[in-house]
Amino acid sequence: MGARRLTTAQSDRAAGVLLGHACGDALGASYEFGPSLGDDVMVGIIGGGPFGWEPGEWTDDTQMAVPILEAAERAQREGATLLDRLDDVARAWVSWATTAPDVGNQTRAVLSSARRAGSVDASLLAAESRRQHERTVHTAGNGSLMRTSPVALAYLGDDDAIAEVARTVSSLTHWDDDAGDACVLWCHAISHAVLTGELDLCRGLLRLPESRRLLWEARIREAEAGRPLDFPRNDWVVHAFQAAWSAIVTTPVPQLDP
Repeated sequence: MGARRLTTAQSDRAAGVLLGHACGDALGASYEFGPSLGDDVMVGIIGGGPFGWEPGEWTDDTQMAVPILEAAERAQREGATLLDRLDDVARAWVSWATTAPDVGNQTRAVLSSARRAGSVDASLLAAESRRQHERTVHTAGNGSLMRTSPVALAYLGDDDAIAEVARTVSSLTHWDDDAGDACVLWCHAISHAVLTGELDLCRGLLRLPESRRLLWEARIREAEAGRPLDFPRNDWVVHAFQAAWSAIVTTPVPQLDP
C-alpha cells in the first residue's frame, strides 16, 4: 500500500496492521456485546457470540474495511487515489448491508437511506450521514474508527492526505466530529508506527482543529493513566479509542527468546 517503497521491516509492519485488524476482530467477535472480562479470563477465537460467528470469522468492522482496502489497491494500480474511488466503497457497503448478519445501527440507518434514495455514490452517503447527524445528534459510534486502518496504509507518510481522507471516509457514515477526530489520530499513529516502529498516538494532534487538540490530548493521557475497563462505553467512539490505546500501552510485551 502507499506509493513509497518500503523496507522489509516496514512491509512486515504494514501487513501486521491488516493481520492484527482481522485477527483482533475475529477474537473479539465471540465476546461482542457481552460483559467486560476480568484479567484472569482466558479468551480465544472460538466463534459464537450474538451472531453465531464461525471460529476465525470477522465482524462488520473488518467486512467494511475490506472495500476500503480494495478501492485503495485499485486506485494505486490505476494511478489514482482512494478519494477517487470512494463511490466504489459506497456501493460495496450498501450492497453488503443488504445481507450482512450484523450492521451497526448508525451505519445501517445511513446505508438504508442511501439505498432508498436511488443511485448510490459517496456524495449520497455523506449527505445521508449529515442528515442523520442533524436529526439525531448521536452519530459518534465506533464504527468508522473500527474500519479506518486501510486509509493509513493507502497514504503512508502523507500527513496532510491522511487527515483529509480519514475524516472523509469516516463522515460517509459517522458525521460527528469525535468520530472523524478519532480516525485522524488513529491513522496518523498507524502510519508513523509502520514507517518507524514507534507508537505515538499524539502525532496527529496538530492535524485536528485547533479548538479540539487539548481535549484529545487529555483523552489520550486519561487512557494512558487508566485500564481498558475504565472505558466501558465501547459503542461510543471516544471510549472505544481510549480502551484500545489503554490496552496497547498497559499490556506487557512478551520477551521472545533470541
